[in-house]
Amino acid sequence: MALRHAVLAALLDGELSGYQLAKAFDVGVANFWYAQPQQLYAELTRLEKEGLVAGREVLQESRPNKRLFHVTDAGLVELETFTAASAKPAVVRDDLLVKVQAADHVDTAALVAQLTERARIAQAKIDLFGALLRRLRGDRTEEEFLRHGDRIGPYLTCLRGVAFERENRDWCARTITVLEERRRAHVPH
Repeated sequence: MALRHAVLAALLDGELSGYQLAKAFDVGVANFWYAQPQQLYAELTRLEKEGLVAGREVLQESRPNKRLFHVTDAGLVELETFTAASAKPAVVRDDLLVKVQAADHVDTAALVAQLTERARIAQAKIDLFGALLRRLRGDRTEEEFLRHGDRIGPYLTCLRGVAFERENRDWCARTITVLEERRRAHVPH
């Protein structure tokens, strides 16, 4: 998947400025795609040149003018084509996993600290995604929203983000327990 498809999908709910798009990525898209703000601005420029998004200038009195972008019909066709194509399997590249792989040959104290931090970050994301899920469904139950909600794509991807982060958190906790128990068992008495 290219960044272009993630940007087009993020713009499906309406017009966003580059700043708003970056914020949307931080909250709603970060569970499956990461991009820095400057990458998003550059991608918006490319997409506009290709006619996949259209931008309009909004005049502001007390702040600099801003541009709002929306997906064009050509952008919708691009998303349709992307959606119809086979999805590549996800690939995990995680330096923390490399470090855990080496756990039998290194002092694990620093590793436990990194696992603790990763678990903390995962819990913070779980909390953030939980709040987003509640906001998306409003006063409906999850099942009611999934059956009758207007747009369930963001909700479903957020559910995946919650599941992913719960697994990260739980794996970190289990790995910490194993490493600490092994360290205690191997300390000379």
